[in-house]
Amino acid sequence: MAGLPDSRHPPTSEPGEYDWRYLAGVVRFNRSEYFDAHEVWEALWLDCPAADRRFYQSLIQAAVALYHWGNRNRAGAARLFHSGRRYMEPYRPVHQGLDVDRFWRGVESALAPALAGGQEPDSPTPIPEKEGGNDRALHSAPSPCPGEGLGDGLPPRPPRIDLDPPPASWPNPDEARHE
Repeated sequence: MAGLPDSRHPPTSEPGEYDWRYLAGVVRFNRSEYFDAHEVWEALWLDCPAADRRFYQSLIQAAVALYHWGNRNRAGAARLFHSGRRYMEPYRPVHQGLDVDRFWRGVESALAPALAGGQEPDSPTPIPEKEGGNDRALHSAPSPCPGEGLGDGLPPRPPRIDLDPPPASWPNPDEARHE
């Protein structure tokens, strides 16, 4: 039945309650700080419940694929895209507030030239501008899926993560936090 959690991957928290490291990685990812997002998520992956391991591994691989593409490593980007998407497949349609298919469409759009065997990018994926100097705006409202309906000849927007439900608050990933 649609909408029921997959028994292989039961929810590990209440809706809207997320591990601060997951959220810190989301903030970094949405800033196009892919290497830093991967570092935060890797720390979470090391001590998360077994049911979430492949989910976080998949996020890590998506972030590293985008990082590789920004550094002109087409083969590494394509390889990690495919394995990461495969690892997240069992978590569809939504896990930890993430719309899995929408997320991978965004990553695929950003990596389209790499996946097609195209030329390396002239420069890394652009970092989204902060609205009004407050990066909270990067998380508060859903955006169109990157690359969909742009038609402006510009490269695809960097993929982003919007969580549903959104968390009550977002951590500042620039502040170290120990638990």
